[in-house]
Amino acid sequence: MITASAIWTDIDRFIGQASSGHAIVVDAGEKKTGSSPVELVLIGLCACTAYDVVNILRKKREEFTAIEVFAEGERATGQPTVYTAIKLIYKVTGKVSREAVESAVRLSEEKYCSVAAMLNKTAKITYDIELLEK
Repeated sequence: MITASAIWTDIDRFIGQASSGHAIVVDAGEKKTGSSPVELVLIGLCACTAYDVVNILRKKREEFTAIEVFAEGERATGQPTVYTAIKLIYKVTGKVSREAVESAVRLSEEKYCSVAAMLNKTAKITYDIELLEK
């Protein structure tokens, strides 16, 4: 079981901590001194799918040297302002085949990424892949 907590510190700021024991500043106010809760959701999505893609490409013995995942999220205009559309941009550097990267991304999005599975309930998730050589 994973546990988490948010402890109010001041104004609209909290210290968040989960089972891993690592703490982060979360700021729900207008003057950001930390990531907002909804920003953390996108960060979680990027990290979750990046982790999957890295592991899948390793198993395929693809020679990547860098993987970055960026997210652009659109939210509903009414309450609750859930994500309604998310675009993921995968930037993969190294000597990798497009087919292998596309397969890894598809497996992450459709099978392995639990954050994507949750967000798919309210948001249409699309993606682009950019291959870079260095």
